[in-house]
Amino acid sequence: MSSNDLHIAVIGSGGSAMAAALKSAERGARVTLIERGTLGGTCVNIGCVPSKIMIRAAHVAHLRRRSPFDEGIAAVEPSINRPRLLAQQQARVDELRHAKYEGILEDNPAITVLRGEARFIDTNTLQVTGTDGTESEVRFDRAFIGAGARPAIPPVPGLADTPYWTSTTALASDTIPDRLIVIGASVVAVELAQAFARLGSEVTILARSRLFSREDPAVGEAIETTFQAEGIKVLNNTQASQISYTNKEFVLASNAGELRADRLLVAVGRTPNTDRLNLEAIGVETDRGSIIVNEKLQTRVPGIYAAGDCTNQPQFVYVAAAGGSRAAVNMTGGNARLDLSAMPEVVFTDPQIATVGLSEADAEVRGFVTDSRTLTLDNVPRAQVNFDTGGFIKMVAERESGRLLGVQSVAGEAGELIQTVVMALRAGMTVNEIADELFPYLTMVEGLKLCAQTFTKDVKQLSCCAG
Repeated sequence: MSSNDLHIAVIGSGGSAMAAALKSAERGARVTLIERGTLGGTCVNIGCVPSKIMIRAAHVAHLRRRSPFDEGIAAVEPSINRPRLLAQQQARVDELRHAKYEGILEDNPAITVLRGEARFIDTNTLQVTGTDGTESEVRFDRAFIGAGARPAIPPVPGLADTPYWTSTTALASDTIPDRLIVIGASVVAVELAQAFARLGSEVTILARSRLFSREDPAVGEAIETTFQAEGIKVLNNTQASQISYTNKEFVLASNAGELRADRLLVAVGRTPNTDRLNLEAIGVETDRGSIIVNEKLQTRVPGIYAAGDCTNQPQFVYVAAAGGSRAAVNMTGGNARLDLSAMPEVVFTDPQIATVGLSEADAEVRGFVTDSRTLTLDNVPRAQVNFDTGGFIKMVAERESGRLLGVQSVAGEAGELIQTVVMALRAGMTVNEIADELFPYLTMVEGLKLCAQTFTKDVKQLSCCAG
């Protein structure tokens, strides 16, 4: 069957689904895209975009309140108008959704948008229940599942009977609570905790073990140090055993004692939106709801593909989009693979966290004999002239060859330097080769060169821009 004869059903309209639909149409297929809710999925509507707007606003508020230059620039306590900030945030969300999703779909004659909820009847048929309750069937040659995920809710006694926040409702709130408790210790929990604190909340984080427990321990320690300086309370090894809500106040019983707050944010991960797709009836294999796919984005059922947050892949929109486009190539007769061996991760705290490749512990588990160096930011000229030297860059290398294996960084602009590491990993560069490259002076990325140089010399003894 040629691509021009193919009919592909795409479930969802977020990063993976849009990429799959557009690439399939580009390659000659006819596409029916099925969306039960708002076009655009998580990232543009309730995830990446609104959260980064809020985080940026909170960063500006923080700098007005306190900066390294307060001796020469008078600090002021900012007046926070959350309803106006929210309106600005939502306006940009609406603008991007229309430009990058709604408008593109409207202008593509090869893609038909069907509003409703999809459910597999067999391996070539979907039943779609429309938003008005009417039912229809969609026959397809290939199907792509990009259904995304939703906030996971832990089974804490009493929680379900309270008006707790998820990341979705927190980002849509037009108020900043006086007291906020955050349950969770990874990306979403920590990003929003700092944002609310900088906008005026007294924040307490409950971490089941510690902040970013899956990362190199230095990452969580650096962020916790920053949070302590900003007045954010982190309770490690702490779990709530009972939650109630009375007189507009949350009361949490925990192993750290009784805790009270005006609002409670639950951010402990995400649950794939696969429970209503009837996947078990057609033999699609899942693991706790996540669809298992291979590097070609294939499920175990021929002709059924998936990518993004509803799968066993890392939950990043750029991974989802890359998976969707590669799945489309494979659905239309091509041969594409998704290589996640050099996948960058960024957390938009301040300082930012950025990692790629293997940590020291991960490398040793995989059998590498490693050598590593950690460069604190007081050795990086850009950080020195910013008067902001908290954080580090850590490089992990294979001891015998010097080949770079991974980098972990906590720095003000860590997210901007990490892609350089991705390229170095793809090229198989050694730390000596990185140390010998030209890096622009007074940039944070120059810290990579300096860290690489520490494998062979003391950078404190070099001139400011020594090659």
